Amino acid sequence: MENESQGKILKKAVVWEELYFYQKSDTLYQLTVEFCHRFLSSHKDRTVDQMIQAARSGKQNIVEGSEDGQTSSEMEIKLINIARGSLKELLSDYYDYLNTHHLTPWTTSNPRLQRLRKFCSSHNNYSAYAPLIDKMSDEEMANMAITLCHQTDKMMCAHIKRLERIFIEEGGIKERMYAARTGYRKAQDERLHALEKENLQLKTEISTLKKRILELEEEIKRIRDIG
Repeated sequence: MENESQGKILKKAVVWEELYFYQKSDTLYQLTVEFCHRFLSSHKDRTVDQMIQAARSGKQNIVEGSEDGQTSSEMEIKLINIARGSLKELLSDYYDYLNTHHLTPWTTSNPRLQRLRKFCSSHNNYSAYAPLIDKMSDEEMANMAITLCHQTDKMMCAHIKRLERIFIEEGGIKERMYAARTGYRKAQDERLHALEKENLQLKTEISTLKKRILELEEEIKRIRDIG
């Protein structure tokens, strides 16, 4: 009974490794580490730590939010939003890099961006990107990271909307605990009512049987008196 009640209180656990936006955020982290080591580390740029930390914070807050979401929808939404904030910071750093190095942020009219968007939308894991990175320039890698930032953010926004809808419909853990407890009490009351009804029926049957026994005893007595 305890496990059954617990199942009603806790939400179904999210396997965060299977979330596409987590996979993209992990790709962003590994891509950012490689980008910083190749194009920023030699200059001892302080941006390196900031970019790597922002990328790591993005993916780690998705993990923590998904883990905490089993008991707290509010915390899950909060941490996913923090992840969004970290990736927006990372996005700004990539734009700053392009601007300060006189490189080009690709626009929608650029055929290269169109191909890049198509590739990024259909590939989530870093293993698909790794073979391409060594051949890329800093401009190409930065635009790839920017594209991934936008796509990941869009997916997280959709996920947050779904979490908000679930929260409105099902409530938080307090509401689920109350519903589970109320459901348990209702089941107990219904069981008690059924037992009371059954007990009353048994008492009526016993009373009927006792009356019949008395009638039989009187009938046997009359038969003996006649004999």
